[in-house]
Amino acid sequence: MSDIAQHLDEVRQRIAQAAAAASRDPASIALLAVSKTFPADDVRAAFDAGQRAFGENYVQEAVAKIAALAEWRGEIEWHFIGPLQSNKTKLVAEQFDWVHSVDRLKIAERLSDQRPQGARALNVCLQVNVSGEESKSGVEPAEAAALAHRIAALPGLRLRGLMAIPEPAATLDAQRAPHARLRALMETLRADGLELDTLSMGMSADLEAAVLEGATMVRIGTAIFGARDYSH
Repeated sequence: MSDIAQHLDEVRQRIAQAAAAASRDPASIALLAVSKTFPADDVRAAFDAGQRAFGENYVQEAVAKIAALAEWRGEIEWHFIGPLQSNKTKLVAEQFDWVHSVDRLKIAERLSDQRPQGARALNVCLQVNVSGEESKSGVEPAEAAALAHRIAALPGLRLRGLMAIPEPAATLDAQRAPHARLRALMETLRADGLELDTLSMGMSADLEAAVLEGATMVRIGTAIFGARDYSH
């Protein structure tokens, strides 16, 4: 068994244990392997170990990886999870299955307009700045409902839910608080008529807190692929 296969197994066990603690079915929590900065060979190793959904932050790097793994395009689900600039929306609209980091109407409109004719709708999540950090992307919680309704009306897109990257916290209770806020916001939006099914929250350090608060998709990189090298 490769290191990546072993790490994937360990992460799946963590998800299962957290799900049991929350009286949830582990199958209701999707694992997104965050492969940003790691080579296509590492994605291959994860694919061989049964992983099918991969998250990328950098458009050019991701597009090269998608091309390198083209023989599996029908089986791999590619998720864009990083900040998205207007000049990169066309590539993302053409190449990806999901975008988790939509936080402005302009970006959503461009993705909708640039989604290829005949392609199935691009799954999108609205990124919310649940911790109020100035350095973080994301719409303010108070503005999320109005933006969500406008995104949901766009052709070419399917608004699936909400995403957040909470501020790091040291204790389980402190980690749970922002995840609980995102879950409450999604419940509000659903009560307001939006058909949402995805809470994209939880990373290597806080996946247990996220699962306890209802995450349906956790974004795990370091615990699968190891520490990232940004020097290149």
